[in-house]
Amino acid sequence: MSVSAPKEKTQTVVKAARQWQVIVLDDPVNLMQYVIVVFQNVFGMSKALAKKHMMEVHEKGRSVVWTGEREKAEMYVHQLQANQLTAVLEKD
Repeated sequence: MSVSAPKEKTQTVVKAARQWQVIVLDDPVNLMQYVIVVFQNVFGMSKALAKKHMMEVHEKGRSVVWTGEREKAEMYVHQLQANQLTAVLEKD
């Protein structure tokens, strides 16, 4: 009869992926309606949600319009900038 050694317990630690925020900043150039249309086109937002974010940008100077993985956040920032909006990427 053979005796086997007790099995060691192992733990796998899964780090949560760091979240990134896409932030649109206020600018004196773009019309409010244009910003709403860009949000709808880039993010697929409803008109009501796009208007909410636009008003936040207008009144508070910034709005977090999307949060998630870095690669996708970078893509959104580039799309917003291509549409002449001032957008930045920040760690959540």
